[in-house]
Amino acid sequence: MAKPMTAWLAKPAAVAIVLFARAITAVRAIWPESGVPSGRCIYFANHSSHGDFILIWAVLPPRLRQRTRPVAGADYWLKSKLNSFIGRDVFNAVLIERDREARTEDPIAQMAAAIDAGSSLILFPEGTRNLTDAPLQPFKSGLFHLAKMRPDIDLVPVWINNLNRVMPKGEFVPIPLICTVTFGSALRIGPDEEKADFLARTQSALLALSPKQVGNGE
Repeated sequence: MAKPMTAWLAKPAAVAIVLFARAITAVRAIWPESGVPSGRCIYFANHSSHGDFILIWAVLPPRLRQRTRPVAGADYWLKSKLNSFIGRDVFNAVLIERDREARTEDPIAQMAAAIDAGSSLILFPEGTRNLTDAPLQPFKSGLFHLAKMRPDIDLVPVWINNLNRVMPKGEFVPIPLICTVTFGSALRIGPDEEKADFLARTQSALLALSPKQVGNGE
């Protein structure tokens, strides 16, 4: 539980971060014809920056934002008091220990527990930031195992465009550029769907939202 002073600071800090993200990126959301998700879901997105989940969080309507938690690496978000405050208190992130040897909890169980408690999640199936020339790295198996554990939860693909150019690796001063966050139609895992088929299908659904794919009419 957050300390009283920390809890008091978390809300204005969240507002400040959202306003700053919007000012730097002029970010706008693009929703599918089905509209904004009405219930709990798992937003799964491409990953090129530490600020990716902030943009998704910033464009969600306030009622959804309040119950949406990013899934993030504990090693990064607990490495300093400031990081811990932002990750744990401001964003209420589900912090996953990426070092298998140091784990005391099962990451899939952690995420399932957050869903059961009423939260939506923001998840990056690539597992780490994509610093390659490929549009997406291969998906890790976490999304599959979570979907198998909670098959009634909608999976919403989300493509974040341009943020890697706003904050290139190694830079500390953001470059103002317009960013978009494109949400796709929700999908669910099939009853007997194999891991390879599921990961290929979800990766295709995410890649289809890329401006390059849309521009090519693919």
